[in-house]
Amino acid sequence: MPKAIHLIRPIIPIIPEVEKPTSAIPFREKVLWTTCSLLIYMVCSNLPLYGVQRARSSDPFYWMRVILASNRGTLMELGVSPLVTTGMVMQLLVGAKVVDVNLDAKEDRVLYMAAQKVVGLLVTLAMAVAYVLSGTYGDVSAIGLGNAILIVAQLTAAGWVLLMLDEMLQRGYGMGSGISLFIASHVSETIVWKAFSPITINTGRGTEFEGACLAFFHLIFVRRNKFQAISEALLRQNLPNLTSLMATCLIFVACIYMQMWRVNLTVKLQKARGLERPYPIKLFYTSNMPIILQTAFVSNIYFVSQMLYNQSPNSPFIKLIGEWAVTSPDSTAQYSVPVSGLAYYISPPATFSVLLHDPFHALFYLMFTLTACAVFGRTWTEVSGTSVRDVARQMRDNQVVMKGHRDTATAKILSRYIPIAATLGGICIGLLTVLADYLGAIGSGTGILLTVTIIYDFYEAFARENASVNSMMAQM
Repeated sequence: MPKAIHLIRPIIPIIPEVEKPTSAIPFREKVLWTTCSLLIYMVCSNLPLYGVQRARSSDPFYWMRVILASNRGTLMELGVSPLVTTGMVMQLLVGAKVVDVNLDAKEDRVLYMAAQKVVGLLVTLAMAVAYVLSGTYGDVSAIGLGNAILIVAQLTAAGWVLLMLDEMLQRGYGMGSGISLFIASHVSETIVWKAFSPITINTGRGTEFEGACLAFFHLIFVRRNKFQAISEALLRQNLPNLTSLMATCLIFVACIYMQMWRVNLTVKLQKARGLERPYPIKLFYTSNMPIILQTAFVSNIYFVSQMLYNQSPNSPFIKLIGEWAVTSPDSTAQYSVPVSGLAYYISPPATFSVLLHDPFHALFYLMFTLTACAVFGRTWTEVSGTSVRDVARQMRDNQVVMKGHRDTATAKILSRYIPIAATLGGICIGLLTVLADYLGAIGSGTGILLTVTIIYDFYEAFARENASVNSMMAQM
């Protein structure tokens, strides 16, 4: 009986694909392709959608936009959400054996990548249709069927461009993955903007700068009471303050420090006797994937919950999933927040006072985030080729063994470290995320954790590439 994944074979010729590089890509060229991908993303993030009737409706993804690298009302409305959701769907299908695939076989690997693209396109199309039907851009009857189809086409095309950019980078033409690159750039932009934004806002106590750093110096100069000025700069409400900025820096430092935690196992090559090298197993063994998957999971719950609530706000069952209310912190934006139900309890407390007022919410959010990150971290190793079984097979194929042990003991030794690192690393990432949310860090705890881990991964890739170039230059 043929495998289910083989059903994708007839359409493989019409699926766009980025060819693998036939030779090693020079380091400068990798930097160039990475920069070009980032520029394309940034241009799409600022190109408005055509056919949108209104932009000042309630934003269902307000809390997730920084993390999903999305920008409302533009071609990047969906951000990386379809890509991450596709990864989750494929992970569940493989884990449930619905898709039986052997990634060691070339044919299965090609079919799996083609299936992933098809699922990615279908997920993007489904999200685009759901956005339009939910009234995000106005009632379909008001904007017209033609404009509705055009909006869906724009969002689908932009999602496909993002998917191809991600594939190009992962094929080896650039550094890292597109998902990581786009998220890091979006979160970094948000943090820098909230620290140094020159926009002025009338708060009722006078005109203040939006940026926390500019506001601090401005308040010092205009307030007669300098202690009151410092207090306002540190603790002002509804605008970025220095306390949030310092919390952001603290989480950055803590995450970078924990990135260095690792266990070094000594391995040796059977071909070259006496040649030994360390094999590091980092605490963050699965990098930032647990928090990326957890974010995509929560964002989908938010979207479905709000869409159902808008259709039937009085249904008791739908209220269990989530009840929403529209709030507006200023005159330029409106956004929806969950006020009860599952969606409320899996969202971080908005402020420290809210945390103290509803400790069960804080505890539930903590346990949910830690559990989800641990489960996703452990599961990701099974579908990404980094499980004990996969690593042991790779070592055996490369004739690498653990020092002081037979080659048959490699899997047993790895099983002492890899599952623990995957689970504990996911828990630690979740814990840092919750801590950042509780401290009110700029960009949200999830966004900061993603950015730090992504930037650190890019730094390590840059260091490896640079060392490789220097080694080649030395041999010439």
